[in-house]
Amino acid sequence: MHDPKPQNLIIFCSDEHTRRIARCYGDPVVKTPALDTFARQGVRFASAYTPSPICVPARTSLHTGLQVHETRCWSSAEPYHGQQESWAHALRDAGHPVVSIGKLHFRKGGDDHGFDEEIEPMYLANEGRGWVKGLLRDPLPPYDDTAELAEEIGAGETSYTEYDRRVTSEAVKWLKTYPRKFTRKPWVLFVSFISPHYPLKCPEEFYRLYERQTLPEPPCQRPEHEVLEEMARFWNYDEYFDDGLREVTRKGYYGLVSFLDDNIRQVMEALEDSGSARDTSVMYISDHGEMLGSHGFWTKSVMYEDSVGVPLMMMGRGLPDGAVNDTPVSLTDVAATVKQVVGLKQPQAREPWMSRPLQGFVERPEADRFIISEYHDGGSPCGITMLRHRQWKYVHYAVRDCPQLFDLATDPQELSDLGRSRMHERERDMLRTLLGHVLDPETVNAEAFANQRKLIAELGGEDAIRQMASFGYTPVG
Repeated sequence: MHDPKPQNLIIFCSDEHTRRIARCYGDPVVKTPALDTFARQGVRFASAYTPSPICVPARTSLHTGLQVHETRCWSSAEPYHGQQESWAHALRDAGHPVVSIGKLHFRKGGDDHGFDEEIEPMYLANEGRGWVKGLLRDPLPPYDDTAELAEEIGAGETSYTEYDRRVTSEAVKWLKTYPRKFTRKPWVLFVSFISPHYPLKCPEEFYRLYERQTLPEPPCQRPEHEVLEEMARFWNYDEYFDDGLREVTRKGYYGLVSFLDDNIRQVMEALEDSGSARDTSVMYISDHGEMLGSHGFWTKSVMYEDSVGVPLMMMGRGLPDGAVNDTPVSLTDVAATVKQVVGLKQPQAREPWMSRPLQGFVERPEADRFIISEYHDGGSPCGITMLRHRQWKYVHYAVRDCPQLFDLATDPQELSDLGRSRMHERERDMLRTLLGHVLDPETVNAEAFANQRKLIAELGGEDAIRQMASFGYTPVG
């Protein structure tokens, strides 16, 4: 079924695109013609997840195929700097050209991430230290940067939209020149945008698409859960909104999704013009989702579907048109998938246990597969681990006796938490046992806190960290 002939590959990566807000994933309003083409001419994975609902750990796992507890890039201040082999390292070492254009969110330039060239890269702020305030988790400190989410909204340009325009321009320029030069082995181009990451202000032409539209309403039911209540007090974005501001902000997000889609269109047209389209597979992913007011939360960092669920589509020779695959998959699968696309053969023993080629699931769907996601970053008083298996989503909060359980088949909006239901003890026990085959969440939580305490000391202690620059989102440049 899948044609094993090696191909080039373009990976389009966005930032903070929640799975449900794409027309091909069922949103009735959003305009995403380029992404819809990917779904129509390829495979759409309906149950794709991020290994962590925060940028730095998620992107480390995306590039290495490893889980967060394996990379130990726990937080936004513990970045990737080449300490584990990435798929880019493996391809480059085998002679495949590997180039990135756009956001990486690795530590800094000069580190060896595996790419031959990094064009218009975005690394961590604070000279590679990242968002250090997130290391302070016991107890949670006040967080003073949440007001800005409700301030920069509506129609207009931002440093992020300007950055994405540069990424698009560089990708188009690359495709006009380099595919003809790389003919010996297939190449990989990683094109990484910031949109639709906040600030939720989008170029006027894209805001106008939704100015008079009625958007689908997200569930506004706030969870009655001790850890999530603590997190909501830290991430108190919603306190700065009224109904009118919420509507403008959500329309800005929809506009950014369409802006992103249009940038992808431009790159795809350049691919067609290059003459390489027939020999090139294309993948679309996002590093994590965006809550957008759902359950009273904004941004990410929690384990609800809007935060942890991501779009994932792939098209290319040997893949069926218009297929929908329900196998639970993860961004960790990207590493093995890239290698299979370009024809790189590696011993099975070298592959991470949770990185498997997506092509194999197209041929043999695995409804019983499970995937996990972890969060050990700012705003959370404990480690959080999510396990998705069949229709169930189980969320474990380390050192807290308060798991969550959702039946996504009957409750896709996650309004009915079965975490304390006596009728579902068997399901909780089964899922907790399954999670234990992968990791001990209490041990992992202790390791994450220990690593973070050590880093806090290296940075001069808690008082020094409180005095360092904080920010709501990574500045450009």
